Amino acid sequence: MPASFDQLATHVLDGGSASEADALAVLRADDADLLDVVAAAGRLRRAHFGSTVKVNYLVNLKSGLCPENCSYCSQAVGSEAPILKYSWLSTDETLRQAGAGLRGGASRVCLVSSGRGPSNRDVEKVAEMTEALKDSYPDVEVCACLGLLKDGQAERLKQAGVDAYNHNINTAASHHDEIVTTHTYDDRVDTIAKARTAGLSPCSGLIAGLGETDEQLVEALFALKELGSDSIPVNFLMPFDGTPFEDTWELSPARCVKILAMARFVCPDREVRIAGGREMHLRSLQGLALHVANSIFLGDYLTSEGQDARADVELIRDHGFTILGAEDLPEHEPVERTAATATPAPSTPAASPCGTASTGCGSACGGCASHDGTTGLAIRQRGAGTDVPANA
Repeated sequence: MPASFDQLATHVLDGGSASEADALAVLRADDADLLDVVAAAGRLRRAHFGSTVKVNYLVNLKSGLCPENCSYCSQAVGSEAPILKYSWLSTDETLRQAGAGLRGGASRVCLVSSGRGPSNRDVEKVAEMTEALKDSYPDVEVCACLGLLKDGQAERLKQAGVDAYNHNINTAASHHDEIVTTHTYDDRVDTIAKARTAGLSPCSGLIAGLGETDEQLVEALFALKELGSDSIPVNFLMPFDGTPFEDTWELSPARCVKILAMARFVCPDREVRIAGGREMHLRSLQGLALHVANSIFLGDYLTSEGQDARADVELIRDHGFTILGAEDLPEHEPVERTAATATPAPSTPAASPCGTASTGCGSACGGCASHDGTTGLAIRQRGAGTDVPANA
């Protein structure tokens, strides 16, 4: 094993590979050495991705009502988390929500639905949405995340213009059955293989903070490397009330940075994305983490509120980075906080229906975006599925 993190970075840049022992050393580095870890991993980040940050945007096509028992998930069977539950969004609503993120600088839209896996009819819905997205935004990347795939479904998505398919392994094979029992680790690996064989870019990552050991985190990362995941979302457990993992807090900001750095050393040329739990767990170290990772989600997540989209853009710029594909995104002025913006009015029914709900879901779904014409940014108005205050 190289004697220092900088030497490890040189070894990897020279064509070598980080070993499992190297990865463990990064993960177990003393917090006093955190800046040394970041500086070394940052050399790899800059070599492959320069100063760019890829911005991704989630659209929750179908929320809740999932028959799988993933213990961490607010949408799983048995979950009592207070989330919005709805069936499929219309194509028009999907375009409207996707447009909010694209105006904010996103270059990839992630179309996500809850459930074990899609029916062929569901795949056709997503194919229609993708074709409409590509017609309206020809340069957009579309990543679908629909669960376990059946034969032929990945090929249909590819034909429709889907670029990537997300299906996270979430944790190590040796820890999987502690997290979920309604499907197997091999089921997840099979779906990733189906996507790759069909020509879709495989996107697969993990969730840290699920009670795994250091060795199991390393195991998961090396599995993702072996699976050929082009994009690796690193999620940090959000312990939703009403799930088996509520009140589970295993992560510190420094440990989260070290997990991201470990991913960079193990997979130096892959997109490492800071995903769910970024704001909650990295906190003031979000900017430092960008010197290791090269991708983030903008705004809200599937069933939880994210950081104000303006703050995300400021975070990227303040640390000397540019948004990939949106270098000309206009500068914007700080939002003046008033009583009206600081304390939003209670939710009321939307003027027009959202998704398939005949009466609309009010502003609580997070799907309604406002566009500030002076700044060029579109932002989500509410935390998805909850009555939390506005994140704008």
